[in-house]
This record gives sequence, structure tokens and C-alpha cells, in this order.
Amino acid sequence: MQATISAPMDRSVPPLLLGIVLAAYWGRVMRMAYKIRRRTGHAANLIPEEKVGKLSRILWAPAVVMWVTYPFVAAFFWAFSKKPPLLLRPIGYQPWIAWPALGIAAACFLLSRICWRTMGRHWRMGIDPAEQNPLIAVGPFAYVRHPIYALSMLMMLASAAMLPSPLMLAAGIVHISLLSWESRREDRHLYKIHGDAYGRYREQVGGFFPRVTGGASSKSTLRQVD
Repeated sequence: MQATISAPMDRSVPPLLLGIVLAAYWGRVMRMAYKIRRRTGHAANLIPEEKVGKLSRILWAPAVVMWVTYPFVAAFFWAFSKKPPLLLRPIGYQPWIAWPALGIAAACFLLSRICWRTMGRHWRMGIDPAEQNPLIAVGPFAYVRHPIYALSMLMMLASAAMLPSPLMLAAGIVHISLLSWESRREDRHLYKIHGDAYGRYREQVGGFFPRVTGGASSKSTLRQVD
């Protein structure tokens, strides 16, 4: 009897911990947006001023809500030995994947915090065409142009690997596609502001993965965080 009870409980632990990691990640994002709103009057482009950015949130917001809440739902059903509804039911669940996936998600959160601290008061969610964003090329940004996006994509892939349900996979496709699209918009935006300086940075530094030739030189003339 004890083995029958402990099996679903053991299976529910990784999704529960994943949900806590994701809630902590997005809770931190909301807190940073709130602090910036108090200081500047706008919430770091949480809801962008420009029309295209606003439209993207119509797809993005539900995907993020699904991403954060689904691990808790899966943990609840498994803890009580119940099968989730069909759309919420993982296509496959393997403990040998679940625990490493949890570790990857937690590492992505910790590395994202380093990126956030590097950006400091210049952190934003997406772009505002009216802002003259500085070009940050220090810390993680000396090796990857979009480290926060890359880590968020990896966190989503880890979540989908642990809990590959139809809705989680759909949320993953939306999230990763929009991040990739947003990174291209950000490249164009920063190129308009910084011109050749950003062009040189883009040649030296990969978008989501470090270039084999290395990151931006410490002697670069690119603008840094002030």
C-alpha cells in the first residue's frame, strides 16, 4: 500500500519544483517591471506602447500563464493518483528526464538573474521605438546578444521535456517563436540607434549562442552600462 501511495507522490515532486522555479522567475520579472514603473512611470514595456508589441502580448501572455501553471496542475493530479484531462496529460513522463530538466530550468533562472543585474536599470521587456537604449556589451552580453531570451528558450525546452503535454508544447512553440521574432526586432531597433557600433557588435557576438571566435573585445568602442 505504501509503494502505491509513494509512486504518484514521487512523480509529482519534479513538476511541483518546476512550477516553483517558473513562478519565482516570472514573479521576479513582474517585480522588476513594477519597480521600473514606480521610478519611470512605465512598466519596462511589459505592455508595449507600440501596436505590434501589444498584439504580440495577446498570444504571449496566455502562453506564459499556461507555462507557469501547468506544472502545478500536473503535480496536483499525480499527487492524488488522478489522470489529468487529455490536453493536460503528458505524452510521456520519464524521471530520468524530469530531474535533469528541473536542474536546467533552475540554472537558467540563476543565470538570468546575472543578466538582469548586468542590465540594471536599463532592463526592459522588448522594445520601445521612442527609447534610446544603451548598448550593453559586458558580462553575458559580451558573448551572446540575447542571453535572457536564450535562457528563457532553454527553460521552456526543459519544461516541455519534463511535461510534454499538448498545451505545454503549444505554449513552447508560441514562446520560442515570439522570442526569436522579438530578438530580430531588437537587433533592428539597436542598429537604428547605434549604427555601425551595433553592426560590429553583431558581427562579433552570436544571437543565442557564443561565436567560436569569442565575444566582444574589452577594447571595443561599444557603449556599456553606465
